[in-house]
Amino acid sequence: MRADTRGFTLIEVLVALVVVGLGMLAVIQTVSQTANNTAYMRDKTIAHWIAMNQLTQVRLLPTAPPVDKSSDEVEMAGRDWRWTMEVKQTPIESIRRIEVSVRPSDAPEKSSLAYISGFYGTAVAPAGTVAINWKGQQQKSGGMGQNNRPQDDSEVTPPPTLEPGEPVPPDPEPSPDPES
Repeated sequence: MRADTRGFTLIEVLVALVVVGLGMLAVIQTVSQTANNTAYMRDKTIAHWIAMNQLTQVRLLPTAPPVDKSSDEVEMAGRDWRWTMEVKQTPIESIRRIEVSVRPSDAPEKSSLAYISGFYGTAVAPAGTVAINWKGQQQKSGGMGQNNRPQDDSEVTPPPTLEPGEPVPPDPEPSPDPES
C-alpha cells in the first residue's frame, strides 16, 4: 500500500457540499424575497391608480356625491380589484370628504392595499376664476424697499373685492411714466 497518496476524503467533500448548499440557499431566499417585494410594489401601485381613478371620476361629476358608502369591482392589469368609497360630510356644508380604499377582490374585506382621501366641493371657485387678485396690488410711486416690498403701505392699491365665482377683471393698463 502506498502511504503518500493525496486527495480529498469523503468527509471533506461532504463538508464542502454543505457549505455550498447553505450559500445557495441564502442566494435563493434573497432572490425570492426580491421577487415578492417587486410583486407587492406592483400591486400597491396598481391599487393606488384605481383609487386615484375613482376619486377623479367623482370629482368630475357636476353635482356633489351623496353621503354614503359604495363599492364595486374593476379589472386592471389582468386582475380583479375591489374599491370601497365612503363620502362624508365636512363641517363646511359645500365640501365633502371622499375616502377610497382598494384591495384585491380575493383579499379579506378589512384589508387595504391602497387608501387615499380627497375632497369635493363647490366652495372653490370654478376653473378660470381667481379668488385673490394679486395683480390688483399696483405700486403708485416710491419704489421698493428691502425684501422687495413697497416702502410705504399707503402706496399700494388694495385688491378689488370679488364674490366667489366672479371672474377677475382685466388689469388696467399702466399709465405712461412722465419721467421717461
